[in-house]
Amino acid sequence: MPLLHHWMLDFLKSNLSYHMHNITPEDLVQYLYDETSAAKTAVIKAALKADLGLREAYEKMADAKKQLEVIELKPRSEVVKKILEHDGKLIRQLYSH
Repeated sequence: MPLLHHWMLDFLKSNLSYHMHNITPEDLVQYLYDETSAAKTAVIKAALKADLGLREAYEKMADAKKQLEVIELKPRSEVVKKILEHDGKLIRQLYSH
């Protein structure tokens, strides 16, 4: 969540609609990740229905989250090789005593 979280907060701070409903950018991020209470969820849902600007901001945030979920991050093969070599050294040290 950290990469997306920072981007979302910057995006939302440029959109003033959330201030009209006392909904913070953090609230929308929590809502996006299903981390809000039932009461806060109800407030956010009502605000999203009533405020086009807030809804557009949320939809852009949700789209960005979807895009990040499909990105595959893989370490370089050199990194994997170094980790395995280091791990092998530790195992040899452990069993040599």
